[in-house]
Order: sequence, then structure tokens, then C-alpha cells
Amino acid sequence: MKYFIVYILKCSDSSYYTGHTDDLKSRISDHMCKKHSGYTSSRLPVHLVFQQEFETRDEAFIAERKIKRWNRNKKELLISGELFTKR
Repeated sequence: MKYFIVYILKCSDSSYYTGHTDDLKSRISDHMCKKHSGYTSSRLPVHLVFQQEFETRDEAFIAERKIKRWNRNKKELLISGELFTKR
């Protein structure tokens, strides 16, 4: 079964970037190689600090949008494992 992944990257300026994908290894490579201009391209290197699988792209997209609205402290609770997102 193919899964969709919500991920959080920690950027070189200590900020967080949240995204979703169906191929995490390729997507992180895209970030590192500046394949797309955007938030992370000027904040390299980035490091994966969180990932969570979802069964559908819609679920992953909804989780991504929710996490992006969170403040830094709440994101750090998620990253540390003290807070869990609902599936």
C-alpha cells in the first residue's frame, strides 16, 4: 500500500518547514538541491525532524495545513513525541 507522508524539516536558521509527499527521500533531495525555489532554498541545509504516514493524500494535506498553523512550541511538542496528530 502506498502511503502519504507529512514531514517537518528543521532549517539552518532553526525555523521549521512542513510539507507532504508520497516519496520522502526524493522530496528531501529536492529541498537540498534547490529543485524548487521557495522557503527552504534559502535556509539550507535542512534536516528531517518529523514524519507521519497517512493512507490518503487528502489526510496528509489536511494534517500539513493544520500543523502549518501551529506555533513553534506546539510543533516542537509534536516533534518530541509529546503531541500526536489525529488520523
